[in-house]
Amino acid sequence: MNKDQVKGKIDNLKGRAKEAAGALAGDKKTQAEGAADRFKGAVQKKVGDIKHDVARSIEKDDDES
Repeated sequence: MNKDQVKGKIDNLKGRAKEAAGALAGDKKTQAEGAADRFKGAVQKKVGDIKHDVARSIEKDDDES
């Protein structure tokens, strides 16, 4: 797991918590911020997944050479 994947998961969890807190308090702004954090986390995790896949592909190519 690389740093982008970890950061993405953390942002996603932070967003979920913020969304839940906003829902409990009836605060639409906090809910929206939470949704934005979740989206940001999902994108960051996807970037990390792609980096991980590329690194594995390069390692595989090196092993086959």
